[in-house]
Parts: sequence; C-alpha cells; structure tokens
Amino acid sequence: MNYLRDRVYMGFKAKARKHRSDNGEDEKNTKTSSKTEGELPCGIRDCEKFADKSMGGRSLSIENAIDGWGSSGYEARKGRVRVCKSCYRKWKKENKTEDMY
Repeated sequence: MNYLRDRVYMGFKAKARKHRSDNGEDEKNTKTSSKTEGELPCGIRDCEKFADKSMGGRSLSIENAIDGWGSSGYEARKGRVRVCKSCYRKWKKENKTEDMY
C-alpha cells in the first residue's frame, strides 16, 4: 500500500498550469490592457460618450427615445437609437415602475 501513498494525483487544471509554464508562456506577457476607443457615438445630442456594445452601449426604439429625450434630442440609425451606458441608465431609471417587480 505504500506505492499508492507516494503517487501524487493531479487534476486537469493543475496539469495544464504545469505544462503552460513549461512552454515558456508567461501570464504577464499575454495580458495586455489597452484602453478601447469607441466607434459608435451616443445617439443623444448632448452626450459625447460612445455606444459600443463592448463599452456597455445599448439600443433603444425610437418611441422610447422620444419618451426620454423628446422628439429632437436624439439621432436614429436604422430605426433604433444607439445610447451609451450612462444614458441608458438614465432612461431606465426614468421609466422604472413599481409593476415591474
């Protein structure tokens, strides 16, 4: 029974970590943090932020945009209004009702 005690069993994650360091790959070199630049501007006229999906941007219908910012406070694309995360949160708070929960 001594031979079982001397063997070390490794899980698949431990094996992967062990072999990753053998390949010469370093975790510090693989992670590069670069600030992403936005491509889609926010559809609200007074806002200067970006409405990219990777930055938390959303898309609202034209009816919802009219309710939130009036008939001339937005710019529509293909029947939808692209808004940044902060504008979406403002719209969401204004339209929140007690019946939702």
